[in-house]
Amino acid sequence: MTPHPPLQPHASGHLDVSDGNRIYWESSGNPDGKPALWLHGGPGAGGGRGSRRLFDPDAYRIVLFDQRGCGQSEPHAADPEVSLEHNTTEHLLADIERLREHLGVDRWLLYGGSWGCTLALAYAQRHPDRVSEIVLVAISLSTPAEVDWLYRGVRVLVPGPWEDFRRGSGLPGDPAGVELVAAYDRLLNSPDAAVRDRAAVDWCAWEDAVIAHEPRAGHFSATFGDTQRAFTRICAHYYSHHAWLDDGALLRGMGRIAHVPAVLIHGRLDFGCPLKTAWDLAAAWPAADLVIIDDSGHTGSPALSDAIHAATARFAPAEGA
Repeated sequence: MTPHPPLQPHASGHLDVSDGNRIYWESSGNPDGKPALWLHGGPGAGGGRGSRRLFDPDAYRIVLFDQRGCGQSEPHAADPEVSLEHNTTEHLLADIERLREHLGVDRWLLYGGSWGCTLALAYAQRHPDRVSEIVLVAISLSTPAEVDWLYRGVRVLVPGPWEDFRRGSGLPGDPAGVELVAAYDRLLNSPDAAVRDRAAVDWCAWEDAVIAHEPRAGHFSATFGDTQRAFTRICAHYYSHHAWLDDGALLRGMGRIAHVPAVLIHGRLDFGCPLKTAWDLAAAWPAADLVIIDDSGHTGSPALSDAIHAATARFAPAEGA
């Protein structure tokens, strides 16, 4: 399926949220169309502007924003002087609700990818009356087990790069995933710029090792400078705290949104986020359809893109509605 044509936002700005943060937001497509909120991954990756093309611009009012500390939001987490104390899941949930009110949206479709899935589910369970449908891709619930798998367990597939990642942390032996992440969190907040930058490079090299079999191999290391510094610092901050979510909380809370129509799209070859998470989520969600893409990993494939376009087309308003 051909992506929708490139388009530019018809409105954008910075919204004051709290604690001195200003989040960048933009809206594109049909100003009178069905509102759809795109939630980016990472955490800290920033909102990919090409994501506008996942939605029919005639049918949707496409909203995206850069979460605290990344993209065009201010202040930027690449600056080591910028505290992340007020950058937590709770803060992001409040930001989404403030953005909804600012834009005058009553209900919107939520789209989330990877970390964006965690954020979308947490928001939907907090505000079920504000969500019309949900599309999730490369599903992650950010549980302790998932964090341990991504930063330790998957070493069984890529043992060499994991040894490099562990050595970069300064930890000996066989540390748990959260211990590795916490060690990198300390390094990425070191007063020494060289230590911070080395840790960011090592972190991205590990992320790339996990997707080395995918078409977008090298994606993480291809970022550089402030983008890479903010991404790695925010990732380590969130995952060293298990995203401030109780273990299993999102699955236990599915009763709040069991009625919300959803499509869950996941690549069978996603080494970083194994299919089991998407499978368990679908089992707990009567109104959700699980679409498994056999040839896709975490970063996608043409067949996965087709599934995304089919999902957004399915939930688009009928012509003339």
